[in-house]
Amino acid sequence: MEIDIVKLHDDMTTPHYAHEGDAGVDLRSAASTTIEPGEQELIPTGIKMAIPQGYVGLIWDKSGYAAKKGIHVLAGVIDSTFRGEVHVVVKNLGKENFVIEKDMKIAQILFQPVMQAKFNLKDNLEDTRRGTGGFGSTGKK
Repeated sequence: MEIDIVKLHDDMTTPHYAHEGDAGVDLRSAASTTIEPGEQELIPTGIKMAIPQGYVGLIWDKSGYAAKKGIHVLAGVIDSTFRGEVHVVVKNLGKENFVIEKDMKIAQILFQPVMQAKFNLKDNLEDTRRGTGGFGSTGKK
């Protein structure tokens, strides 16, 4: 798969895989800012991309920031029809300010195939062993 991109800032790192076999490509911040604990901010990445039809870009946390700083990303679906600048919603769930500098890695994007469903309206659904059990219905052990 090939993805055409437009860099909006020449001084930023071009997206690339850090290691052969990596699933995610780092997304970087096109701006410097500080996110206080409990706050969230929409961070521009300085790139536009043309994801091929039949694929989606899914934005995920950087595991190190999540584990060490409590940084989480939200709203991470980039459809193949979107051609605007990619932004990342960054939420600080930690206890300290999270300082973002321009060209700093803030998230990662994974590209995956998409299957669209056909919806069939029914009066009832086929029963299963689990039924309507959810949210802890399988117990702790």
